[in-house]
Amino acid sequence: MALRIAMVAGEASSDLLASHLIRALKRHLPDAVFFGIGGPKMQAEGFEAWWPAEKLSVHGYVDALKNYRELSGIRRDLRDRLIANPPAAFIGVDAPDFSLWLEKRLKDKGIPAIHFVSPSIWAWRKGRLKGIARSVSHMLCLFPFEPELYKTAGVPVTYVGHPLADVFPLEPDRAGTRELLQIPAGGPVFAFLPGSRQSEVRNLADTYIATAAILHERHPKARFLVPLATRETRLLFEDALRRHANLDLPIRILFGHAVEAMIAADVVLVASGTASLEAALLKRPMVITYKIGKWSFKLMRRMAYLPWVGLPNVLAGREVVPEILQDAATPQTLADALDGWLADPERSAEVVRIFTDMHLLLRQNTADKAAAAILPYLRESRR
Repeated sequence: MALRIAMVAGEASSDLLASHLIRALKRHLPDAVFFGIGGPKMQAEGFEAWWPAEKLSVHGYVDALKNYRELSGIRRDLRDRLIANPPAAFIGVDAPDFSLWLEKRLKDKGIPAIHFVSPSIWAWRKGRLKGIARSVSHMLCLFPFEPELYKTAGVPVTYVGHPLADVFPLEPDRAGTRELLQIPAGGPVFAFLPGSRQSEVRNLADTYIATAAILHERHPKARFLVPLATRETRLLFEDALRRHANLDLPIRILFGHAVEAMIAADVVLVASGTASLEAALLKRPMVITYKIGKWSFKLMRRMAYLPWVGLPNVLAGREVVPEILQDAATPQTLADALDGWLADPERSAEVVRIFTDMHLLLRQNTADKAAAAILPYLRESRR
């Protein structure tokens, strides 16, 4: 009988992480069956999605409250189905607010509950450690400073590195990528990444376009690349461009191709999140920004433990790239910060060195390391 493994992943980045893990587990367990909540990359590996990953993609506290009833219903339904027909193990990939509740209920029923991607307790919710210890059988951490926190709480933990560090080159080919994207020589290239969620693009699009206008005035030969992950986010950004049609800016929207846009760029403007880590692994000078609802921002600020939100700064333990958030993120301030990188080649070279060291630290062959930590639970379930 095939081994059954339940999984939950709720973001584009989680879908990618989970797809790599499925592939690694299948090398050891070729007949294993994977099912639950997941995205297209997981489905390409044979995953059966009972619900699509987008159902879990919420942005901030207010968005979560609006969708609470539907998400709670999905979570209860999934719990009941898994308890009625127990899998060999459950793997929650990120989505902690959804998965940890589920993991505790499954663990209490004797189902191994593995959580892949530590919640950001080091940033703003250390009080959750006791609850996590009750919920998970094993925690898989992407960052090297995380395991010690779990060891002190008695949680079995493994540092597995970050999968993006395995797949991104140590020295990206900027010239070749610019040729591939047919970017003419002559002026600076900016990559503007407003986020993968509709709410992020809605909050940042007008600010990004106004920032581009200031930079274009200073650098008439500048080019702006805006990669967008979905049709919905593309339509939102195009609506914003129509509102600023009088500016006539050389903004080129790309459908996907965020990595290529960042490699091609001299400087990146990025919403905080996984994309800021991608920019670091691609050795790009960047400015990190973010805008969410006022109440969500106040709550997050009140609960914050660290002075930074961007992963490059968190990993470095200091501010190596500017973070300009919320009301401070005006077009003028963002343009000045982006221009600051162009004006200081030595500073740009130093951040490349910092990001190269970071890349080497995170390169751990993540999928295989995660699979090795999970396999003992699967073998135990077969006995």
